[in-house]
Amino acid sequence: MEILAYEVQHDEQPLLERAVRDRHAVRCLEVFLDEDTAPLAAGYRVVSTGVNARLDAPVLRRLAEGGTRMIAQRSTGFNNIDLPVAEELGFTVSRVAHYSPYAVAEFAWALALAVDRRVVRAAHRAREFDFRLTGLMGRDIHGMTVGIIGTGKIGEVFTRIAHGFGCRLLGRDITENPTCLTLGLQYTDLDQLLAESDLISLHLPLLPETHHLIDARALDLMKDDAILINTGRGGLIDAHALVETLRAGRLDGVGLDVYEEEAGLFYLDKSIGGITDDTLARLMTFPQVLVSSHQAYFTRTAVGEIVDTTIRNIDDYLAGRTNENTLVPRTAQLM
Repeated sequence: MEILAYEVQHDEQPLLERAVRDRHAVRCLEVFLDEDTAPLAAGYRVVSTGVNARLDAPVLRRLAEGGTRMIAQRSTGFNNIDLPVAEELGFTVSRVAHYSPYAVAEFAWALALAVDRRVVRAAHRAREFDFRLTGLMGRDIHGMTVGIIGTGKIGEVFTRIAHGFGCRLLGRDITENPTCLTLGLQYTDLDQLLAESDLISLHLPLLPETHHLIDARALDLMKDDAILINTGRGGLIDAHALVETLRAGRLDGVGLDVYEEEAGLFYLDKSIGGITDDTLARLMTFPQVLVSSHQAYFTRTAVGEIVDTTIRNIDDYLAGRTNENTLVPRTAQLM
């Protein structure tokens, strides 16, 4: 069987081709799946998509008309998929529920350290042979109060690293993680975490109840010199409110690997034409803000696990099986 894979990064393609080996063929596309590119899937029973795919009702109907029956998403999040419509149309839908949590947690700390110690600014100066220290003073991470919002697998690894730095640990989640408790993390309500933390890191899925969790009110509760890190989902932060907070001279550092309107921007080269997203453009003018392009997961280990799991999901579908990654099971009439 030939699989059509959208949104395949250059470094990802060899891993994907190796994973299918002799069992399947795979056609890799760099473009995102949306209403304009959906016709490319005509004749492909199985389509694999990336995190920026738009799988709303019109796109799903276009895929169904072209003969697609299985969508294998290569990400954990699935808020971009209209699951009720997918079920109505008879699709099987899968995701990758778990992959290396170290990739994202380590990158979150890379962002935190970079904004705290002004690493990017220092590197840019050094390339111009400007070795002054003016404006580069940071703070010790040791002794900080670190707030972890979301203490699942990634949040747990982030907590382990924070414990290694010697931080006071505050956490917020609907379920307490026993490992985090053994590390000394104290679970508390969101308001206390926001008010007392020197550094706050978000490790949550994007759900209706977490959308804009960090809004104007939440930002007002934070310390003026707090550091905010988001490697979860862009929609967890109200970007407009964040701009206003920064305009008021608040927050010592912001590290964003995700952005709520990143689709159509991230993973693309916009260096010549520029961008029309005024909010993102404004965010990037603040010297204490560091934006990366949704790359926290992008290690050989994590991408390899994502690809292997995706192919296993496809194999299970073809064999009529479901697994822990199945979001919409294969319907009886299509078995």
